[in-house]
Order: sequence, then C-alpha cells, then structure tokens
Amino acid sequence: MRTVFDRRYYQRFYHNPSSRAVTPAAAKRQAAYIAASMRYHEMPIRRVLDLGCGVGRVLRALQKEFPKAHCDGVEYSQYLCKKYAFIQGSVVDYQAPAYDLLVCNDVLSYLDDDACSKALTNIANLTKQAAFLGILTKEDEEMIDTERTDQHQHMRTAGWYRRRLARHFLNIGGGFYLKKPVDVAVWTLDGGPSWTA
Repeated sequence: MRTVFDRRYYQRFYHNPSSRAVTPAAAKRQAAYIAASMRYHEMPIRRVLDLGCGVGRVLRALQKEFPKAHCDGVEYSQYLCKKYAFIQGSVVDYQAPAYDLLVCNDVLSYLDDDACSKALTNIANLTKQAAFLGILTKEDEEMIDTERTDQHQHMRTAGWYRRRLARHFLNIGGGFYLKKPVDVAVWTLDGGPSWTA
C-alpha cells in the first residue's frame, strides 16, 4: 500500500492534466452538490472539516459555498501541510469538537482494515450532522481509469463499509451519511429507515 504522499504523487494525481484523477472544475461541482444537499435538508453549516483534503480544491470551494462557516483542512501529507498550511493529522485519530459537515474523499481505501475501522469510528465522532464520503470499493474496479487511479489501495467491498457506517449513520445516497439519531425527515426511498437495498 502507498505510504508516501509527496510532490510526485500530487503532481501525477492532482496537477498533471493527462493523469490527474479529478479536475478543478469537478471539485467545484462536488462542493456545490454537497452544499445543495445541506441546504435542501435545511442543515445549518457553521463548521466544516475536509479530512484528507488533498490540495484543498473542495475545501476552498466549500468555503465559498458557506462563507460564514469555519472550514478546516486536515491532511496526512507533510508536503501538503507545509505548502498549504493545512492541519497535519490522520483520519484515524485526528480529534476536535464535532463538525456540522465532514468531507472525506479518497482516503479510507489507503488504510488497512484495522486502521479503516478506527477511522470510520473517528469520522462518526467528528461528525455532528452530516458526512460526505468518497470511497473506492471492489465493486468499482471495472469502472476506474487505471491511468488516473492510484492502484496502491485496499479494494474492500461496499458491504464492508456499509456494515460499519450503519452503526453511526443513515446512508441517504450520493455519498451522504446523516449522523444518527437523524433529526430531519428522510423519505424511505431516499434512504430512510426502511431502506434495505
């Protein structure tokens, strides 16, 4: 598994147009999508955490979506923390008062099973209302572009994640997880309590 997240890694998967995994425009669209969902559910967002924020594109876009919110970016990479002044920390054990919205994109699959289980519990502890999680799973293997996706990851099944996330969250689809107990109305077919698929 990958253990080094240095300049070469970010140049390949973030900056080089021929090999980057996500474009800057896609990061802005994702932030707009996240913000729209929070507004739809009428969730006040005062504090945002991007846990494993990479080069900070989604984080900066979320700050524009929620200009009055306090937004923190936490990153494991020493290289990025030095370059962008992010908080250095790990999804496994970073501690802070819970955030209204937590975002964690493309981080969990880099961890082994034990560390990932701890990280999911930690994410629950850091989340007050909602989490947006981007997680690559074994079921996604046939869809990924191998030239733009880091192959040094643990490809666990979606069921492995669902079982652990269900302890703390209600999955409402689209990468969104509402912290239990849920205090907003979620229709059954939107992922409400009776959803079994």
